[in-house]
Amino acid sequence: MRREMIGRPMEILLVEDNRMDAHFAIRALEKANFKHRCTLVVDGDEAMDYLQRRGVFVRAPRPDLILLDLGLPKKDGREVLSEIRSDENLREIPVVVLTGSTDEADKAQMQLLQVESYLVKPVNLSKFLDVIRELKRFWFRGVILPVVE
Repeated sequence: MRREMIGRPMEILLVEDNRMDAHFAIRALEKANFKHRCTLVVDGDEAMDYLQRRGVFVRAPRPDLILLDLGLPKKDGREVLSEIRSDENLREIPVVVLTGSTDEADKAQMQLLQVESYLVKPVNLSKFLDVIRELKRFWFRGVILPVVE
């Protein structure tokens, strides 16, 4: 019988209010060609509800990666990231910022909050895929996949 490596798909939380940008990110993830499950939320309040497993997200899985827009309604991405990094249960989740902001102050603040990458929209597809592939390699090194006989 053939031996295979199996494991759960990477859980990705996409926090994006713009439908076109969300579509781009989802398509890029499909092109990255790895097992994943992507959940889309459209504002900062929803993102924190998902991460804190509140309301309709009470059974939400913990994401392995967060793709975060900064310019969100209700609670912006800067606030969301600050809350993530200050929460003992969430701070280790890798975050990639996908934003239209070229503001140097935003970039500096994101570095202080230790984001894995800061990509300015419109995101270059190959650069985005490179970041996702690197995070995928990191994630798969840290995950123990059982061997099935």
